[in-house]
Amino acid sequence: MYVIAGLGNPGKKYAHTRHNIGFITIDQLAEKHNIKVDKLKFKALVGEGRIADQKVLLVKPQTYMNLSGESLREVMHFYKLPPEQLIVIYDDIDLEAGALRIRKFGSAGTHNGMRSVVYQIQSDRFPRIRIGIGKSEKKDLVDFVIGGFTKEEVPALEEAVTKAACAVECILEDGIDRAMNQYNTKKKSLKDEKKDEKREDAE
Repeated sequence: MYVIAGLGNPGKKYAHTRHNIGFITIDQLAEKHNIKVDKLKFKALVGEGRIADQKVLLVKPQTYMNLSGESLREVMHFYKLPPEQLIVIYDDIDLEAGALRIRKFGSAGTHNGMRSVVYQIQSDRFPRIRIGIGKSEKKDLVDFVIGGFTKEEVPALEEAVTKAACAVECILEDGIDRAMNQYNTKKKSLKDEKKDEKREDAE
């Protein structure tokens, strides 16, 4: 069994914010695989089902971001699972909007939700999928992450959520190495995109 957790904040106020991209990815997985994430248990909304022929528990902690680990500690303890069978999906301001990074393990970095998870389960040896949301030079960091997506950001972030959901399926079916090779793509800069356009025109 695998626990697939998306990090975010509960409530309608935060539903479509950058900080909730983990929740949004869980919602997409749930819809795609016909899993109802509607049971309140372990301080989270959870739903059991199957993805890629693996039994999974989809989890959306309802503790608010900074205490996400409390919920995941309860889940992992209840099912007596090793950290390797936890996959965490969350936003990352250090990646440009729409970029995806999958790692087998590693530190929590500056993300408070991940810091809570690592602290509570006493391990950083679990796979994680980071979805880039970029940074804003104009807005305060907190206002930025709990703010909604701009019109320009929506296509890239929708694509990133779809890829993150596919990456989860790939991890479950083919292993994390295959998922890293396939989905650790960097979003191209505008400069690179223009270079590609020129190359295509030349051809």
